[in-house]
Amino acid sequence: MQFKDVIGQREVKTRLSEMVKQNRLSHALLFLGKEGVGALPLALAFAQYVVCENRTQEDACGVCAACKKAAQLMHPDIHFSFPVIPKKSGDKPVSSDYIKEWREFLNNYPYGNAFDWLQSIDAENKQGNITAEECNDIIHKLSLKSFESDYKILILWLPEYLKKEGNKLLKLIEEPPAKTLFLLVAENEEQIISTILSRTQLIKIPLLEVIDIQNALQVRSNLVADAALTIANLAEGNYRGALQLLQNISEDWQQYIREWLNSVLKENPAGLSKWIEEVNKLGREKQKQLIRYFSHLLAQSIRLRILGENNIQLSSDDKDFAQRLNNIATVSQQEIMVEELDKAAYYIERNANAKMLFHALSIKFKHIIRKKTVILAN
Repeated sequence: MQFKDVIGQREVKTRLSEMVKQNRLSHALLFLGKEGVGALPLALAFAQYVVCENRTQEDACGVCAACKKAAQLMHPDIHFSFPVIPKKSGDKPVSSDYIKEWREFLNNYPYGNAFDWLQSIDAENKQGNITAEECNDIIHKLSLKSFESDYKILILWLPEYLKKEGNKLLKLIEEPPAKTLFLLVAENEEQIISTILSRTQLIKIPLLEVIDIQNALQVRSNLVADAALTIANLAEGNYRGALQLLQNISEDWQQYIREWLNSVLKENPAGLSKWIEEVNKLGREKQKQLIRYFSHLLAQSIRLRILGENNIQLSSDDKDFAQRLNNIATVSQQEIMVEELDKAAYYIERNANAKMLFHALSIKFKHIIRKKTVILAN
């Protein structure tokens, strides 16, 4: 993987390439970023940049023998460590037992998380782990001479899964063999054992920009600009989240909200009951997405008031609807509605009865905006 294949993160890419060009490579780097921001793709691209035989100022060449092997995840000097499960009772698994599945996973889900990985190896309810045996295997691999590159590189994905066994690696991380590079890729700094954390240089990966997610969805998923922008806004900097939202793109969430608010504002019990029945059939994940979209629209309505329509990134349909929401509620009312929606999402996550929840939420909205009478019909 090259830097150009990684979505956004221009400042981080520049920082990483400068470290190599100026020969300021720390022997242990911690790529820290939330789910879906591209920490693992960045580590993969950085490893390829380091081993590349003809790197440019900004990226690996992509065509030399080292790049081709790195792109196929088969370079002999780039090693991988990640959470695994026993294949059968009594096994003491190491990452190399799953290297074929790992390559397939990275090719298909480079922005995937631990859940995606464990499901891809049929872990079901089993807990992944980076074992003591894995630590011993890492020590052995990195004690050998490099085969083709100047550097030996270990990409350790999710050091959060390293418990006290990780102390086996402390001496190696603190005093590694010459030209040995540790790239740790993590989502939660607090879950990494402190003795390892203190021995790394932090590379913080920020949330993705809306425009970068939008462009990626247009290019990689063939979405039209407005649909890509709506999803990018909802994704909140998380490309994995954007891909999940993409699965339900056929749903017209705006129409759901319009019908909901019209039933509330017109005090139409029959219409509201019918709407609640329809929403109940959607299932929990789609219900959460509906709430998420409504909360997003309310937040954008507030921003519209404050910043003006030329200073926010919204599709034309979303912008029009956000302006309509400003006609039926004040900022304080919208803020209260967002709070209620956040509570509803929390309860849906915990298997609340959807019919009761949406009925109660409708009553609350009626009291919040009961003095407003603007109807949201097209």
